[in-house]
Amino acid sequence: MVFLAGPACLWLAWSHSLGTIPADNTGSDLTNAPRRPFKIPKAVVAGFRVPRPDPAKVAIGERLFLETRFSQFFFARCRGDANTNLPSGDPVVATTLTTDQPLPGPFAGFAINCRACHLVNEHFAAGLGNRTYADFARRSPLPARGDGRTLTPRNSPPIVNATIPRERALFLHFDGEFVSGNDLVKATLTGRNFGWLPNERGQAVRHIARIIRDDDGRGPLARDFGGYAYRRVFAGQDPELGEESERFHLPEEYRLEVARATDEQILDAVARLISAYMDSLFFSRDESAEYDGSPYDWFLETNRLPRMPDTGQSETYYMRNLLDLVNGPHPLQFIKPGALRFKTLKQEFRFGLEELAGMKIFFSKVPHGAHDPPRPKHGIGNCVACHGAPDFTDFSFHNTGAAQEEYDAVHGPGAFLLLNIPGLAQRNTHPDAWLPPSPNHPRAFGPLLDIPAAADPGRADLGLWNVFANPDQPRSQPALRRLLSGEGPLASDETLLPQTVALFKPPSLRGLAFSGPYLHTGRKDTLEEVIAFYLRMSNLARAGKLRNAAPELSGIFLTEEDIEPLAAFLRSLNEDYE
Repeated sequence: MVFLAGPACLWLAWSHSLGTIPADNTGSDLTNAPRRPFKIPKAVVAGFRVPRPDPAKVAIGERLFLETRFSQFFFARCRGDANTNLPSGDPVVATTLTTDQPLPGPFAGFAINCRACHLVNEHFAAGLGNRTYADFARRSPLPARGDGRTLTPRNSPPIVNATIPRERALFLHFDGEFVSGNDLVKATLTGRNFGWLPNERGQAVRHIARIIRDDDGRGPLARDFGGYAYRRVFAGQDPELGEESERFHLPEEYRLEVARATDEQILDAVARLISAYMDSLFFSRDESAEYDGSPYDWFLETNRLPRMPDTGQSETYYMRNLLDLVNGPHPLQFIKPGALRFKTLKQEFRFGLEELAGMKIFFSKVPHGAHDPPRPKHGIGNCVACHGAPDFTDFSFHNTGAAQEEYDAVHGPGAFLLLNIPGLAQRNTHPDAWLPPSPNHPRAFGPLLDIPAAADPGRADLGLWNVFANPDQPRSQPALRRLLSGEGPLASDETLLPQTVALFKPPSLRGLAFSGPYLHTGRKDTLEEVIAFYLRMSNLARAGKLRNAAPELSGIFLTEEDIEPLAAFLRSLNEDYE
């Protein structure tokens, strides 16, 4: 949930216990059950006001986001009882992996849920700060199922701002696998992240439906959300739930009579509510829909600089005009340290000369034209080519070299250039050999959606290549085909597929303090390392040594002296949230 209370706050409130409400008089007696309180963190930072209650669809979506009983681990041990207490939890949630030492898992004693990989303030007290719904690991751990897969192939992406409105089509995950929140949620709840193998989707759907039908509202999670059984919440007409505007009374379009609904209808209803919760997670904006929470936003507002394009103005023109304004003759006012302060960040709230220098590098592009001066040796970030303001992402796909860097680190420089990548006909003729596993191809190997390994040079991650023209993922194809074809007529899949090699969706650069480690590989721990990475990849791209390189890389001209100001500017995009 977002609470727009002025420029310094993004409220991602997710648990405000309203006390225990008498639960349904059904289900087993838990009087003698082991007491394992569901450890939902409360506010941890002094000075934040309690946000207004979430709308019902968001509150119930949050409860479903936290639900641990949808997992295969619970299914295999509950003996058909949706309300049982397991004797022990899934080892995968016993700890939270980090880039350093593991920490006690917030859901230890239970099983996996969405929140296990998309954290907020669970480890604030340990000194790790908040998250923008990401975790701390380079790759997130997977429940053990005997298939050799122990980690997700990619770093966990933050959810905050993931579904904000955009001019382009909506693509979710690093490779654009999903075109709606509903699709993403349904695939996650019934997929490998929740412990389900590709041939177990039907079993997963039946189990999820049983949890919703049979839940008695007495579990520790339910008690933190009013103590209502799911069937009562989904029905939405129980007078004890309150009026339409109150927290647990679902709007009519989200209601469902679960006793009469099919399993698939229940899964769809669950997905719609979790998707509504995800849609509520975005960075702070004011009543004019302008971002207002970071030092960068304060700097723009203080100097009466535009914070977003005017109606009808292109993003490209807006950014060029903004750069002209900060390069202009008028004196600028800076946000000096001490005037404001962060509440959740160990960082000065400032925007000074170094941040301004970084902003100019970030927004600068190589000039074009017959009479242009020689290209400078440094100071040209060309960052806005893929991370345009004010969202600081273009919602598209680019190959920045991250996949090649990781592969070559394992197999030696230049190895990725020689990696065997099949064409469309070979790939689709032998889907089990090349495509990722799916319910249609449960035995597929998916070698090109994998983590590189020294023992197997055929394993790599080609990003969008795994999704585009994949017959198992038909819903994303029309939008991807249009995007990849550009402004011209639609190109053939055979032509477009090679252009998708190692393409990934760039994340927003807002709130980077809360989403490291960085890149889809999780290989970079600091912003300085990320910038140095782009310095190297741009040089490789100009030398023709980066396979299928994004053309934007060749427009980057950086040296070591550009790293610190650029990092300072990126930190000015951070803001408080809770």
